Amino acid sequence: MTYIEGAVGEAAAPSGTLPEPPRRTESAWRRRDRRWGYLFVGPQLIGMAVFVVLPFAASLVLAFSKWDGLSDLEWVGFENFSSQFQDGLLWRSIINTLLIAIITVPIGLGLAVIIAVALEKLKTRTLYLVLFFAPVVTSTVAVAMIWQQMFRADGVMSATISKVFGIAPPDWLGDPRLALIAVCIVTIWSSLGLNVVIFLAGLQNISPAVIEAARIDGAGAWRIFWSIRLPLLSPIVFFSSVVAFISSLQTFDTVYVLVANGGPDNATRTIVYHIYDLGFGRFEFGPSSAASIILLILTLVITAIQFGVQKKFVHYEEDAA
Repeated sequence: MTYIEGAVGEAAAPSGTLPEPPRRTESAWRRRDRRWGYLFVGPQLIGMAVFVVLPFAASLVLAFSKWDGLSDLEWVGFENFSSQFQDGLLWRSIINTLLIAIITVPIGLGLAVIIAVALEKLKTRTLYLVLFFAPVVTSTVAVAMIWQQMFRADGVMSATISKVFGIAPPDWLGDPRLALIAVCIVTIWSSLGLNVVIFLAGLQNISPAVIEAARIDGAGAWRIFWSIRLPLLSPIVFFSSVVAFISSLQTFDTVYVLVANGGPDNATRTIVYHIYDLGFGRFEFGPSSAASIILLILTLVITAIQFGVQKKFVHYEEDAA
């Protein structure tokens, strides 16, 4: 049997063989579309290479080197890491950072859920959302400076507590026992609005039919929230907790502006401030880079733990189905 190619004028294929399929050439519009794609993605890739990839590679090199910014680079191996693990300031910084994360994340997310549930019942909530979200888009330096004035001995916070409880005005920024709490208060207040908006969107995404069915079955407001709303909201809570933990581990600007030099008595010294102090305060870029690698590993470990335990607490819709 003879197979004849479809093109007119082409020679017939040998008997008993199939014709070769026509070669597909890329159309002009696809090539043009690809070029436009490279054009739009290019600035992002260049920015990531210049401001993320190259600094990360440089920090890896500096972590195993000795350099003060002026002299020649000297390779020292793991000496920077060993010196950091023996440095008490590093461990103090890690403890303070973990305390900030442990305090701010549960309290901040809990308040955000409560406020989101309250706002969901309001017909007009735009003004409240603007008020809650305003700190998120406000400069962290400006926020810290305002709270710095409020935490003064004659500030609003201290004066109010003194009048209500009849005690001496607390020294928020001078007492090591209160300074870290002050940082946590500012951190919670600054990030509250973003979590409220995210949780409110999640609550509005829950099907009203599910809530109505629970009410018909006799479930009260608390039972509906605990057994229906919160489980359906758990993926968003998990996402927000991961982001909040990572953000808390990177606390720097609030401490830098609110309290001078991570004081008093290093009570508010975070690991990012520790990295800054080593690099730009003492010009010890090797130990500073080593501390940044330690922070990266700590962040990855905590995030991995969160992803490991989320299977027990996070309920996805397909799991419920």
